[in-house]
Amino acid sequence: MDIKKDTFIACDTPFQNADIVILGAGFDSTTTYRPGARFAPSAIRKESYSIETYSPYQDKDLEDIKVCDAGDLDLPISDTKRVLEVIEDGISEILKANKLPILLGGEHLVTLGSIRAILQKYNDVIIVHFDAHADLRDDYLSDKLSHSTVIRRCYEQLVSREVHQFGIRSGDRQEFEFAKKSTKMQKFNFDGIEKIKDKKVYLTVDMDVLDPSEFPGTGTPEAGGVKFLELLKATKTVFENNEIVGVDIVELNPMVDNSGISTSLACKYLREVLLYI
Repeated sequence: MDIKKDTFIACDTPFQNADIVILGAGFDSTTTYRPGARFAPSAIRKESYSIETYSPYQDKDLEDIKVCDAGDLDLPISDTKRVLEVIEDGISEILKANKLPILLGGEHLVTLGSIRAILQKYNDVIIVHFDAHADLRDDYLSDKLSHSTVIRRCYEQLVSREVHQFGIRSGDRQEFEFAKKSTKMQKFNFDGIEKIKDKKVYLTVDMDVLDPSEFPGTGTPEAGGVKFLELLKATKTVFENNEIVGVDIVELNPMVDNSGISTSLACKYLREVLLYI
């Protein structure tokens, strides 16, 4: 195999032949605590060469599937609205070619651009959201487009108005009040995830859903998170019970974890997601 270290390991199938396409969105301009998530897509690609293509969790190998790593979008990071448009266009191109998109953030706001594209093809999609934070603010510091508002903005876009949130353990009072009326929120864990069945699902995974003891490399770590094996089990359940139409993995910040543990974990999680598909 010709190793191309600007792609995720074994994900060098040409676009036209691929079933799955990885796209990077290195954007973190609305980050309010510790910036650096913009470097996550490139860090994941580089670190992926420290892991195996084979998954002992699934007895499957990346060498046996067709994945194209299309690289990173060229984002005008000082213009948030334009950034979302570029992401939407990039995901739309993948969907028009009948391939499944996996978006690598970047901060969580990148999900909004992806969802806009998904809704052009699947108007009955629902969102399954793994996160430590509710991300349901109507605005943050008077800004409607923020990592803190992204799920609220996505909810407003959905025809289904169906958002399932898991692992949530942080947010202001108004966010939790909104969730009681508008979303299906499971605080602290993944209980009940098996009840989501036969849906078209967009899965958005903020890696800070994990406990900081396992994943310290994120902008806003929150104690009391889930374990890696719990995350794998929940992801597998969603994939087995539903039709997955898109995935994003966001909020790795490689700049705050010099050990590389967090980036390596993100690589393994991406490998497992690809093989679940």
